[in-house]
Amino acid sequence: MKLQSRMIIAAFVLAAAALPLHAQGFKPTKPVEFVVHTGPGGGADVLARFITSAMEKEKLLPVRMYVVNKTGGAGQTAMSYLAEKRGDTHTIAPFLSLFFVVPVMRTEAKITMKDLTPVVRLLYEPAMVVVKNDSPYKTLNDFINAAKQNPGQRKQAAASLGGRDWMVRALLMKNTGANWVFISFPNMGERIAALLGGHVDMMFLEPQEVGEHIRAGNVRVIAQISDKRLPPFPNIPTVKESGYDIPDIPQVRGIVAPPGIPREVLAYWEDLFARFAKTPSWRKYLEDNVLVDAFLSGPELNAYVDSYSETLRGILRDGGVKVVR
Repeated sequence: MKLQSRMIIAAFVLAAAALPLHAQGFKPTKPVEFVVHTGPGGGADVLARFITSAMEKEKLLPVRMYVVNKTGGAGQTAMSYLAEKRGDTHTIAPFLSLFFVVPVMRTEAKITMKDLTPVVRLLYEPAMVVVKNDSPYKTLNDFINAAKQNPGQRKQAAASLGGRDWMVRALLMKNTGANWVFISFPNMGERIAALLGGHVDMMFLEPQEVGEHIRAGNVRVIAQISDKRLPPFPNIPTVKESGYDIPDIPQVRGIVAPPGIPREVLAYWEDLFARFAKTPSWRKYLEDNVLVDAFLSGPELNAYVDSYSETLRGILRDGGVKVVR
């Protein structure tokens, strides 16, 4: 009888061990704060607001998730805010390449991805080089040549120093000898307004941002920042096809949490986003916005964080940037 009781207890222990960690403990009990480093309309903001609505539609999260914009410092304001929320079980944020780059190039940027808790990698994101529809620049070559002939006269609307648009500019200028001005705007709406108003000559847009402006006849795509031509733009050459042999800048997006969260909380978020990544809502979002599925979590994600940091550090050096870490 005692032996049978021990066997039953052992079976329950094994069954409990087989359950996902979040099933053994953590489950959100109050609204989840989704911290975004851009203003409304920026790429991270668009993604975050889609995720919050899709989570509700798919009924995956038992509580509400709401977006909080913490802008400034090229992402460091949001990263510092996360670091200050150490151990907070109800706060997460979307991350992107900027979170890796800025601490490498700025001594005053104190928080790195190593100081936070990576949860999952979600996607890779290509980009388009665009000009106003009535611009004299029909190709990337046209713009580069104009920037060579009139150094410092052409202007690019962009987000933050250290972002992909900044890195591509640095590499292109080093590769070609051209020179143009980088003007940072706090949000996507202001950047697009500057382009359409003729105050700048060029900018980069992600596929989900450029589509509506192409349909409205506002902009012209002159090159793709991608390793190959994307299906919606079969006639637009990539930067390399345009004759500029610069490294492909991998824009990555994923989810990060504050440091020091319990292991069962991390397991909960990993499992939640693993299920989310398989939903029809997410699959359609990737397809509609020409995004590349790149889901990764666990030890593989931690290894990726290290290798991706080194990749971006090398790109910065190639672009003539002094790295500080």
